[in-house]
Amino acid sequence: MSHPSPELGTPPALPRGGMRIVALGGLGEIGRNMTVFEHKGKLLVVDCGVLFPEETQPGVDVILPDFTYIRDRLADVVGIVLTHGHEDHIGGVPYLLRERADIPVIGSKLTLAFIRAKLKEHRIAPVTQEVKEGQRLDFGPFDLEFVAVNHSIPDGLAVAIRTDAGMVLHTGDFKMDQFPLDHRITDLRTFARLGEEGVDLFLVDSTNAEVPGFTVAEADLNPAIEQVFRTAPRRVIVSSFASHVHRIQQVLNAAHAHGRKVAFVGRSMVRNMGIAQELGYLDVPKGLVVDLKQLEKLPDNKICLVCTGSQGEPMAALSRMATRDHVIRIGEGDTVLLASSLIPGNENAIYRVINGLTRWGANVVHKGNAKVHVSGHASAGELVYCYNLIKPRGVMPVHGEWRHLRANADLAIRTGVPERNVVIAEDGFVVDMVKGVSKVVGKVRAGYVYVDGGNVGGATEASLKDRRTLAEEGVITVVALIDTDTGELTEEPDFIARGFAADVTTFDAVVPMLRKTLAKAASEGIGDAHQLEQLIARTVSQWAHRTYRRSPLVIPVVVDA
Repeated sequence: MSHPSPELGTPPALPRGGMRIVALGGLGEIGRNMTVFEHKGKLLVVDCGVLFPEETQPGVDVILPDFTYIRDRLADVVGIVLTHGHEDHIGGVPYLLRERADIPVIGSKLTLAFIRAKLKEHRIAPVTQEVKEGQRLDFGPFDLEFVAVNHSIPDGLAVAIRTDAGMVLHTGDFKMDQFPLDHRITDLRTFARLGEEGVDLFLVDSTNAEVPGFTVAEADLNPAIEQVFRTAPRRVIVSSFASHVHRIQQVLNAAHAHGRKVAFVGRSMVRNMGIAQELGYLDVPKGLVVDLKQLEKLPDNKICLVCTGSQGEPMAALSRMATRDHVIRIGEGDTVLLASSLIPGNENAIYRVINGLTRWGANVVHKGNAKVHVSGHASAGELVYCYNLIKPRGVMPVHGEWRHLRANADLAIRTGVPERNVVIAEDGFVVDMVKGVSKVVGKVRAGYVYVDGGNVGGATEASLKDRRTLAEEGVITVVALIDTDTGELTEEPDFIARGFAADVTTFDAVVPMLRKTLAKAASEGIGDAHQLEQLIARTVSQWAHRTYRRSPLVIPVVVDA
């Protein structure tokens, strides 16, 4: 089994006729999916998504893949294939198109509609190529065939990439729901046909590889959703991903059956559901969806609100309702339905929202206490089924944390894929496929690029560390008037503390220490203001840690007296 190795260095030149595969995101993490394929001097990008920040990354809006690997070769990119319309697969496209706006964006009708709306906000007019399942097109040296797959959003596509080096089949995100709401199942007949032709490398969704059996069908949620609408005494507020068209359809069906009018809340929810309805992916009975102002005139037991914020995002509608910072005021008897999963890392934020809603009297129904969510990803039974159906020569698990990738690799081996042909890679690992055989040959840069407001890439690990320090330890500003000739303080220094518990006497003990430090510096001929500031910062930091077991950020300001 090929796997990460710390001694991996710069990859060698790609062998003639070979294909290079580099994941710039999506391996070892849930999100930021982006894979680059290189063949005959041309590049093909599959997906370009974002990763959402954790609590340890304050101030960060989203995290992008690092485009450094392809930045000098953007002219060689023949297209960006989007497997489906979720943010972790399309959210990074606007930032890549900022660097070359005319890269063709290839995807299904709904996926392209979502990305066009997003790009409009970025003032980018994309070059798009709409495709559908069963279609086969050439982009440069890449022969692409698109295959229908079922996921938690309509119009998902897998893509078979044929080249002289061999065939790769990339599943995108998929599951094998046999009773999908849109009646569009994963095309196992085409998977089998591709297997007969010979799949040299199978890139497989790993998210649920640790989960035994088969993923529950979307339709199995109907009873739980129906019960919520049947028993809720007042308003029903449903929170879901703004792209989860299938789940919203179930909510609309239940609301219609129980005589409730529906209003969408949140810009992305309003935009995406409008697109889905316009294109025919969302069936909305006439008169069911109304404006929020119209809804306010109805009795509470005739109201349903559908909003964003299922992951506890602080600025989303549901979070603002929980903190009483929204025009919609949660009250006693309201029922809040969280119709989504808990993305790893978001648990604390989600439970904070649940607690806030419960405090105001709401009954919160979520995955932990009712069957109101199913995954959009194939479980172990479905993955094994695909391995046995396709019989790939090689496997490279994608889309998952390390434990998911390992579990998926183990499943492949158990179905008969030779262990030497199973590649476990991480972001930045370079995999070369030559004559149908794939192996890790090197590593390239694939770090996090932080979007911080309007700034892309400006925030660094160092600045995030400073932010965490400010949040957890506080800051002390020290203003010192110093005679740089003698190294003496000409008056008592001023201490300004924020987030660090202090009173008027707190810093009395550190002043003698500063005098001693400055006197020693003067005796050694140190009079440069920058050097003195470093000494002051070190002295105050050591004192704070020794005395209070705190490590505040210390900002020294030296004024030459």
